[in-house]
Amino acid sequence: MVKRVTGTITVLLLLMATGSLAQQEERTTALSLEDCILKAMKNNISVAVEVLNPELSDISVSQAREKFMPNLSLNYNKRDTNSASYSFLDAAEQVSTTYNDYSFEFSQLIPTGGSLLISLDGYKNETNRSFQTINPRYGTTLTFNFTQPLLKDFGFNASRREIIVAQNNSDISENTFKKVLQDTIYNVEQAYWNLVYSIENLKVRRQSLELARDLLERNKRAVEVGSLAPIEILSAQADVATREADIFEAEALVKNNEDLLKTIINLSAEEEAADLVQIIPEERPDYKKTELRLEEVNLEEVLLTALKNRPDLKATRIDLKNKEFDLSYTRNQLLPDLSLQASYWSPGITGDQILYGPEGVFGPPIGTIPGTPSDALRDAINFRYKNWTIGLTLNIPLNSIVSRAAYAQARVNLDQAVLRIKDQEQQIFLEIKTAVRAVQTNFKRAQAYTVARELAEEKLEAEEEKLKVGLSTNYFVLQYQRDLATAQTQELRAIVDYILSLAFLSKASGVSLEDKNIEISEILGD
Repeated sequence: MVKRVTGTITVLLLLMATGSLAQQEERTTALSLEDCILKAMKNNISVAVEVLNPELSDISVSQAREKFMPNLSLNYNKRDTNSASYSFLDAAEQVSTTYNDYSFEFSQLIPTGGSLLISLDGYKNETNRSFQTINPRYGTTLTFNFTQPLLKDFGFNASRREIIVAQNNSDISENTFKKVLQDTIYNVEQAYWNLVYSIENLKVRRQSLELARDLLERNKRAVEVGSLAPIEILSAQADVATREADIFEAEALVKNNEDLLKTIINLSAEEEAADLVQIIPEERPDYKKTELRLEEVNLEEVLLTALKNRPDLKATRIDLKNKEFDLSYTRNQLLPDLSLQASYWSPGITGDQILYGPEGVFGPPIGTIPGTPSDALRDAINFRYKNWTIGLTLNIPLNSIVSRAAYAQARVNLDQAVLRIKDQEQQIFLEIKTAVRAVQTNFKRAQAYTVARELAEEKLEAEEEKLKVGLSTNYFVLQYQRDLATAQTQELRAIVDYILSLAFLSKASGVSLEDKNIEISEILGD
């Protein structure tokens, strides 16, 4: 009794689990092509990786610009020294000196390649030495230093080299990102329409199987009434088995294409147990909807559009700018290093002035006139004591005379970049010609296969009528059924190929983002 109850419970649990699994497998989601593209833009892992590259490039530009941010420097030191006195004229027992100094510096690179330094230095010196006239002594100096290269490293381009290169690399990164987006859009379209094709192909195979099964049933009834030889059943049964095998292959193709589309749009980012979700494409292939676009396909216009909009070509052209800039910079580095230096400084000195009697410094002090650090600072700021210097420094490194390797390398890199652009333009021209020809050819193929499919339907209908009146055989009916299935599959493949050739032409022209109304700023989150 217990075993029977346990077995019953086990069966119920298995049924419940099977029902739950069936419910999970029945989950479907209907998606249009636009839905899939938007999901890919949002969830595709490759896109998510590439999104970070423009951000890193912007950080590199900001980092390069920090070169021209001012630099502030503060410094303070205090020194207290004591030593034995070797002369009663110096001090009684030991010589003690206290010295404090501070400095404040402001430095700034300027766009012409030079630098500007403003510094304010001060000190306080106090000692017990004899023969002092000012003790403690305060000093402050305000200094302006200017350095400007006149040959090597002179100019706006030389000083802003890192910024210019970083900005160009940022533009290259953005165009590379556009290329990834366009490739992703085409991959989505390819996977979506291949899934549509495989689903429609499965329907054709099932329809063909039903036709074969209907013929088999008619043959069985005809054999039962004696109007048909039993051997005719065998050919129909063999054809049914063959078409069942075709369905297994078609079902596997549907699953493979569905898995590919799920991976590209990263469905698992939005759906739990994405493997159990079945995608139902909302769109059906129809070349007639895009028939008007065929008239707009002009080779010269498409080529000009591609040369203008292809992001990979734009990136290569920007790289050419970098190579041209490198050549200019290395040519500048061959010049002698001639620099102009100019300084202007204003010192201020004050302190407690010690007064002596008739004996002078050999007698005891009779009084002091106090001084403060602010007096020295005031004299420095008011330029009471003006000092300046100006000079030129010429430095001729031997490597700029003997070795010109960097300049030669930059020149070769530039020549290579020019050839690379020419080669890329040729490849684009070939790609556009192939894409335009594919659009035109696939459109004509779709039209021709549509006519072939319509004729195959008419032939099958006529042959079935002949079979009903005994003027045909099962062999010809089965042959015409296979011909119809082949014609339907070929028409479907041609229509999908035409739609995909339009998508490839859009990608090859560099206008995929514009055609899909996708703004790169929205994806980057600007």
